[in-house]
Amino acid sequence: MKTAALIRPLALAALLLTALTGLAGCAGAPVQEMSNARQALKAAEDSGAKISANEDYLAAEARLRSAEAKLQKRSFRAARHDALEAKALAIRAMEASITADKTPDD
Repeated sequence: MKTAALIRPLALAALLLTALTGLAGCAGAPVQEMSNARQALKAAEDSGAKISANEDYLAAEARLRSAEAKLQKRSFRAARHDALEAKALAIRAMEASITADKTPDD
């Protein structure tokens, strides 16, 4: 009976520690998201999106700058959101650029 009485509080403490660790991970700087957005923007640029999908490319660039500014202000959730948006816009620009390259000229 003594062992069971000790296991329950230890299990509860482990569960609480796991939950707090998970929350701390969400609150941290969006390092991976920022890196992904930068890489997607670079890939879009390399695909020619700066010329053939200029609007989406510029929007991605602006959203990345916004994410960087929010990161400096330690607004991590907002920075993460903007970084994810920048990545999505950069991918869209790259896809548009690739599609434009495959379309035969008139």
